[in-house]
Amino acid sequence: MRKVAYYKGCLASLSAKELDVATRALAPKVGLELEELESVTCCGAGDIHEAEPDYYLHLNARILAYAEATGTDTLMTVCNVCTLNLRQANHALKGDEALLARVNDNLVSVGAPAYSGSVDVLHFLWLVAAGEGYELLKRAAHRGLQGLKIAPFYGCQILRPSKLLGFDDPDRPESLERIIEACGGEAIDYPAKVKCCGFPIIQAREDVALAELVQPIEQAKEAGADAMVTPCPLCHLSLDAWQSKLRKQTGKDFQMPVLHLSQLIGVAAGLSESELKFKRHVVSVEPVVEKLAV
Repeated sequence: MRKVAYYKGCLASLSAKELDVATRALAPKVGLELEELESVTCCGAGDIHEAEPDYYLHLNARILAYAEATGTDTLMTVCNVCTLNLRQANHALKGDEALLARVNDNLVSVGAPAYSGSVDVLHFLWLVAAGEGYELLKRAAHRGLQGLKIAPFYGCQILRPSKLLGFDDPDRPESLERIIEACGGEAIDYPAKVKCCGFPIIQAREDVALAELVQPIEQAKEAGADAMVTPCPLCHLSLDAWQSKLRKQTGKDFQMPVLHLSQLIGVAAGLSESELKFKRHVVSVEPVVEKLAV
């Protein structure tokens, strides 16, 4: 078992609790021992980063420090936005001794541990898409997906900027496809799988956000996908919950089931409904479940 500090972020704690439940249930099957970080806050998303960059840096440094205090060298995330924010902060802190010292002085002054810079931030996707994690995944996926056609949706902040993320080619990623195929599914290719889901601008420009969102769902549907899968709970929220907004705007009722990555692998690994929590989704996942049953 590989011990990792587990930072679930805001969404998996609140509106996407099903992601947390599925990840916890799946972790031991793919060789991961999760040490949950409890005394941590939101990573600040893009809002705090833009408005108060130094505050954002301290928020993320505090998360990194608590991860380091668990004695592991890996901080595992399940959110694209958390991954990017934490890796950006980690890069800044490791590259500037004076900055790290100043931030540490502030952390210690409020009772948090200091951070030495020994932690690497890795998304769950990266831990199971290559190496030993991938081999364990293939063994765990004993039930399989029985030829289900799955459209991967990466979103933007797991791919770009590539100099900070670097696991996949930002224009031609393949990690989700590898996982889908390892689980016995058929990966559907389509251009919009690497686009933004529209979430960051939904409050300011809903029309523009929905114009972004309709592309991956429509393309996945036209390509014959039975469902979509995403490694990001914010993308999941957009793709799943906002299909009703798309129906009102376009008149098209896509009814496209959208799975979290942990749920997709969990189905292939034989997790129970109580561990998958599909009833928390807005768009029903029943068609996928029924197809698998057949």
